[in-house]
Amino acid sequence: MRGPRATLGWQPIATATAFGPHKLVSQHQDARIRPASFASGALRQEWFLGISLATTLGFALAGENLFAALSNPLWLALIFLWLFGTVMGSALAVVHHADQVAEILGEPFGTLVLTLSVTAIEVMSITAVMLHGANNPTLVRDTLFAIIMIVLGMMVGGSLLMGGWRHREQQYNLQGANAYLGVIIPLSVLTLSLPDFTTTTAGPTLSFGQQLFIVVMSVGLYGAFLAIQTGRHRGYFRFEEPDAAHHPRTPPRLLPHAILLILYIAPVVFLAEQLAHPIDYFIETLQAPPPLGGVIIAVMVAAPEALGATRAALANHLQRSVNIFLGSVLSTIGLTVPVMLAISYFTAHEVYLGLNAANDLLLVLTLAVSVVTFASGRTNVLQGAVHVVLFAAFLMLIFQG
Repeated sequence: MRGPRATLGWQPIATATAFGPHKLVSQHQDARIRPASFASGALRQEWFLGISLATTLGFALAGENLFAALSNPLWLALIFLWLFGTVMGSALAVVHHADQVAEILGEPFGTLVLTLSVTAIEVMSITAVMLHGANNPTLVRDTLFAIIMIVLGMMVGGSLLMGGWRHREQQYNLQGANAYLGVIIPLSVLTLSLPDFTTTTAGPTLSFGQQLFIVVMSVGLYGAFLAIQTGRHRGYFRFEEPDAAHHPRTPPRLLPHAILLILYIAPVVFLAEQLAHPIDYFIETLQAPPPLGGVIIAVMVAAPEALGATRAALANHLQRSVNIFLGSVLSTIGLTVPVMLAISYFTAHEVYLGLNAANDLLLVLTLAVSVVTFASGRTNVLQGAVHVVLFAAFLMLIFQG
């Protein structure tokens, strides 16, 4: 019997029948080798998990000594980059494995796994920084607004610019985009603008009753959205891309990616708390603009999703991009706000949600432009350029507000 196996050391069983004992032994050996090969390959691919765990162990054992010299600018930069890079790398790995889970589950469940994973990282990071050092009542507001502007400004703009540049014009499911924006707009305005106009409490704050309303309203609307996204109107969040059928490939296995997703998220809880030390020192001691703390967290949280959305747009899968960036904003407001209000209540850390007048105007303008952008079912580079300009205005207001 001659064949491919004869060249791989199978000559001694060449005379065995197809159902002979030697054949069964060879298949058994082959079955034992494959898991080992898969495991060794997985270990090589997931090398960053070792860095994440080693960093966690290092700061757990010697964190006080490492933070003792933050007054040295070079050491401050090194510690910040080390922690920021590790958390960012872990977040990128989370997105990678969430993408693999998404491919198995299909839309819209896949994108839901991705947005919920990133929201978990976001909540952990904000909580760690908020509870560390001096109370910063604007941190939650600054982070939420920064995420909205990064996603609806830079992420949407970059995706539409690069996707439009390569494919001229791209299409998506208009009903899905409208469903997202129909929930994002009231949640954004009621959360970040309403506190500027209420009179029950002084300043850009909400009374307990108003906060309770925001929590119930946010969770309720997000739950209603999930009901239509995963149930009766799942078709709103799908679109048959022109080249979707030309790239068949074997789907990944669910369990390994689900386990690795959890393993990468776990160290972020501790590392985000450690990252609070250089962030607080930078803002409180060096008198940096307070919104920068929120921007740093927002960049760390939004960057992995931004890469995923941009890759999808370049591959002419704009529907996936829309699901990623609009789903990211929705989960940020619909889930993060209720959790952070609950944490602030139980830890007695005051939270300011209302934006100042300039940022309030920029928020309304960004939401209005987003409605115009996602009103036709088609996008081009001009729309992307407008969103990038709005993000540039956001950065300008941080330093020249």
